[in-house]
Amino acid sequence: MSIDREGPVPPYRQIATILRARIEDGSIPPGRRIPSLVALEAEFGVARDTLRKAVQVLKDEGLVHTVQGMGVYVVDSAAEADTTAP
Repeated sequence: MSIDREGPVPPYRQIATILRARIEDGSIPPGRRIPSLVALEAEFGVARDTLRKAVQVLKDEGLVHTVQGMGVYVVDSAAEADTTAP
């Protein structure tokens, strides 16, 4: 997948859109770790700061969360609902 560096949409937003689509279509299912920054850097050819911004967008949308020392995982909405239920 290539990023349009000259387009009106910043690269981090383009990457967030691509990763969001992979989450929504099940390519990266709930509970699964998203690719590491190193893997994403190799795939998209952008700086890690750009990738961190893209991941932050997904965190802000509630699609992923960080497990300290393990990586970034797709939120399992069913499991999240179980932990928030009274």
